[in-house]
Amino acid sequence: MLITGNTRLFAILADPIAQVRTPEVLNAYFAEHHVDGVLVPMHVPADKLAITLDAIRGMKNMGGCIITVPHKNAVAELCDVLGPTAKATGAVNTVRRLPDGRLYGDMFDGAGFVSGLISQGHDPKGKRVLLVGAGGASGAIAFALVQAGVGELVITNRTLSKAEEIATRIKSIVADAPVRAGESNAQGYDIVVNATSLGMRPDDALPLDVNSIASSTLVAEIIMKPALTPLLDAAQQKGCPVHFGRHMLDEQVRLMAEFMLDTADHV
Repeated sequence: MLITGNTRLFAILADPIAQVRTPEVLNAYFAEHHVDGVLVPMHVPADKLAITLDAIRGMKNMGGCIITVPHKNAVAELCDVLGPTAKATGAVNTVRRLPDGRLYGDMFDGAGFVSGLISQGHDPKGKRVLLVGAGGASGAIAFALVQAGVGELVITNRTLSKAEEIATRIKSIVADAPVRAGESNAQGYDIVVNATSLGMRPDDALPLDVNSIASSTLVAEIIMKPALTPLLDAAQQKGCPVHFGRHMLDEQVRLMAEFMLDTADHV
């Protein structure tokens, strides 16, 4: 990759940062599509997030940035303009810098996750789904699963009120959405999704009790690295089919890239 004075800059903001796969995947996309751009990782702690975004506003050759753990909800509050899914979920995972310096954020985790499921032969339509976690990715995935026609969606979280907030937000947009907050017992579900960060570190606790998961249940991750998280490993040992986190990223790369590369001067 040749970087020149004309190369557009893009970044991924996270804390921690070492686990991200996005630079590999998005830079490969840029190369394949002959985009003169480069995406680099930026390790940004929460207390430096606002000042980092202010710096991006001032960089005329900065095209935008990808947002991941733990900044998705915070960035939604810091953007100047929000797209429709970001408004629905209160979270952002992709930001485009507009020509006037404003930051326009939207969320593609949900669309990427559902497309990833379908690409691997796991259509969630009509299925009973347990979604573990209530962070930015969880809200987007919940909204996309409802749009995909799940039969029932239960969101569980250590702080259950956060799961209830997601369910309430979705029902304010889709009044008859089959979504509610509930307990983490996975018995009786067709699909279980880990949308927490538990599993990124080797000493992390499991996000739920695998003893309650039936061997016929699809267990899905959104964590990219490690590919085989402790949850997926335990599920495989029970004979469960598993779905890797990379499928979400692979499917949403095009959406994120097209959003950041859009040169429209208005939204």
